[in-house]
Amino acid sequence: MISLLPGNVSAQQGATVEDLLSELRNSEAAQADRIERRVMDAWSKSGSAAMDLLLKRGRDALEVRDLDAAIDHFTALTDHAPDFAEGWHGLALAYFQSELFGPCLDALEHTLALNPNHFGALRGIGALYEHLGRPELAYRAYQLVLNIHPHDSDVLEAVKRLEPLARGTML
Repeated sequence: MISLLPGNVSAQQGATVEDLLSELRNSEAAQADRIERRVMDAWSKSGSAAMDLLLKRGRDALEVRDLDAAIDHFTALTDHAPDFAEGWHGLALAYFQSELFGPCLDALEHTLALNPNHFGALRGIGALYEHLGRPELAYRAYQLVLNIHPHDSDVLEAVKRLEPLARGTML
């Protein structure tokens, strides 16, 4: 179950993250991106302005590919707010882009321990295993994403691409 911090209630319609995830699972493809953004927005609110600022700084650093700064900001965030899953997810992204795959997997595992429904972290595990040449594990991770977010077009494409390799039916 997702731990909801005070900021994790959507101002639109007063929906909780659980409500939004249910909506995402049952949505039509045309609505999925909008619902995904609302879920990600809710997950990005730590309940602390200082921690939210560290998250923003880390994301800004990632955007300009200042990976050392991103790792520094996300590390500070996870040090000060170890129960904030989005800090761990940001750290995982920074590690992945830095090709630090062991720490990336560790950060993704922290994310999922705190938020088992974090489809972004599951997507990250799939991408990591795909990058490492482990199509069976990537395929399984992507299948877990689709249980939560059935219209994720990137994951649907990855599943289609990996299915022959993962199921041993490659011609």
